Amino acid sequence: MPAPELPAGRDEAQRTGRQRLLEGLWPPRVTRAQLTVAVLLFVLGLGLAIQVRSTSDSSALRGARQEDLVRILDEIDNRSERLEDEKQRLEDQRTELENSSDQAEEARRQTRQKEQQLAILAGTVAAQGPGITLTIDDPLGAVEPDALLDAIQELRAAGAEAIQVNDVRVAADTYLSGRGGAIEVDGKPISAPYGFRVIGKPQDLEPALNIPGGVVQTLEKEQATATVMRSEKIVVDALRPEKRPDYARSSSR
Repeated sequence: MPAPELPAGRDEAQRTGRQRLLEGLWPPRVTRAQLTVAVLLFVLGLGLAIQVRSTSDSSALRGARQEDLVRILDEIDNRSERLEDEKQRLEDQRTELENSSDQAEEARRQTRQKEQQLAILAGTVAAQGPGITLTIDDPLGAVEPDALLDAIQELRAAGAEAIQVNDVRVAADTYLSGRGGAIEVDGKPISAPYGFRVIGKPQDLEPALNIPGGVVQTLEKEQATATVMRSEKIVVDALRPEKRPDYARSSSR
């Protein structure tokens, strides 16, 4: 049975209503209130995304081992203490400059002192002071270069000011290569036992190596032995040649 036909007037009314609806929706008309709500929703979504990311980072720390958390906390404390010491030193230098009767001479004196400090860090002059010795005995040749690099990084993080491994001076651009039993430092072969001479605050350096899960325990897992000794006088006398940068130049005028 065929469907009944709608009256022409009703069909025309329905068609006109659809047209009116399309005309009301397109082109879209955004009011100031709608725009404000959209911006607020965007800000809210961004805040939620940041909160989720922060929660993920916190959960990573919650899942860390206790010895890792202890090491992280110790490193943060040591770095905070060193930054406070550096801040105090700079404030003392400023006070000396302000109170000196001959500010030009005082500035020259501080410049010479800074030059000596930078030369020690660059490894171009010998240095001595309190610190520790780290001796790594590796009878099986199982200690890889990255294990020695970890030791250097731990010592730097603990405030080491000068490091020497066997007869090679460690500097900012030092690299280790090779394999267990045939390790090279800056391209120079070194052999076990690996002797580290480190200048710095012994009370910071030794605990950094002996913390749970640290360098000493990691080396022991490789059947190597690590011995740490404090000393009031460590001599670091291996030198690096002075090198002029190829591209970098001072930006001071």
